[in-house]
Amino acid sequence: MDFAQRAHDHNYRMDPIVRSRLDDDAYKWFMGATIYEKHPMVNVTFQLENRTKDVRLADHITLAELREQLDHAQSVTYTPGEIIHMRGQSYYGHSGLFKDSYVNRMAISKLPDYELSVDEEAGQFVLRSTGNWLDVKHWEIHFLTIVNELYARAQLRLLPKSKLDIMYARAKVRLYAKLERIVKEAPELTLSEFGTRRRHSFLWQRWVIETMRDVLGKQFVGTSNLLHAKELGVEVKGTIAHEMSMVYAALAAKDGEEAIRRSQYEVLKDVQTVLPERLRVFLPDTFGTTQFLEGFPQDLLPQAWTGYRPDSKESVEAGEEAIRFWKSKGSDPASKLLILSDGLDIDLPGEPGNGSDMIAIHKALHGRIMDTYGWGTNASNGFRGTVPGRPDLMRPISIVAKAVEAENRATVKISDNTAKARSIDPRELTRYLQIFGSQGVGLARETLV
Repeated sequence: MDFAQRAHDHNYRMDPIVRSRLDDDAYKWFMGATIYEKHPMVNVTFQLENRTKDVRLADHITLAELREQLDHAQSVTYTPGEIIHMRGQSYYGHSGLFKDSYVNRMAISKLPDYELSVDEEAGQFVLRSTGNWLDVKHWEIHFLTIVNELYARAQLRLLPKSKLDIMYARAKVRLYAKLERIVKEAPELTLSEFGTRRRHSFLWQRWVIETMRDVLGKQFVGTSNLLHAKELGVEVKGTIAHEMSMVYAALAAKDGEEAIRRSQYEVLKDVQTVLPERLRVFLPDTFGTTQFLEGFPQDLLPQAWTGYRPDSKESVEAGEEAIRFWKSKGSDPASKLLILSDGLDIDLPGEPGNGSDMIAIHKALHGRIMDTYGWGTNASNGFRGTVPGRPDLMRPISIVAKAVEAENRATVKISDNTAKARSIDPRELTRYLQIFGSQGVGLARETLV
């Protein structure tokens, strides 16, 4: 693929960004199995937010082109072949993971209608969709891939062919150098590609996955993207996301503060009855990791969980906390999985690091816990500094699409990083901070997953 030539010639009437419903993160299907069993009739609202406030997205993307892409995505349905694939595919060594009734329900799933407008003062899009949780949750990934790729296309249009050639060449060389450093310095480090949400483009992500597979060999263990995994014959990787704890807490809110506090564990109880052990990897930081681990109920049988994924705490600190937790529960930490994925990268000589170098983290934790890594935005959108004379032109932006309401009640996320604390209702955020506290919650820092 000549990426520069394709970008330079990109003048089609409409080049669809979403061409398959499987161009999605696997955790949406894994979570859906539990949602289908436990909360099949709940309505949820997802909403886009650009956390990179100095990038006024509406100045780069027209309302018409965004609407055109969203309308196209809404018209895409699962094909019979894709449904057969999802029904028969093996995940983490488990065949027939999804019940026929769940797959049949997803076969008729359609992305709900959306609302789109522009906040003229902020220069940002107001984009949201409300619908049945099983359907609307898939808008998250499509909102993000569409907006990210439209923004990237707008930036690419500013560059002549010669600079596009250099940009893509530099990005390729840089990724290859990072992968070579992993092979040379950390031959036991394993990683998955987690970059769908904020990728540069579908085709670039495909190239990144193929290059990871070719260079890393057995150290590359899969991708979270269902379509790329299917077409490239690589393993599917995924866990669960914050939306489950956020929605469960909002549903429990009518029953009081203790019900809200318990709800973070009700998620695990439900998942434990639906998913097999190898897929039981919990996400502890929705309302703060430290309080979650300290209150972990014994009846949840921590031994029945493969491990967990810290998402917003500094990685080595999170690893040390995980080691202490498993020891306190009578489990050998070396037998428990730790999936790290928050803003990770590989440092290169002569370039400023971001403090999340996977090799350094691996050396600090390896042998004491089963550390593995999900490499996201800095792999699938690693173009910062590649454009001659304009080093920040292609910097990734931090956009998210979160479940903001469940059954008309605002959801809340506290996180271990105050920059990620969110609720559309400030009163609910204050209430949750009073319920869960702020123990172990760090200062705000920018991360790109």
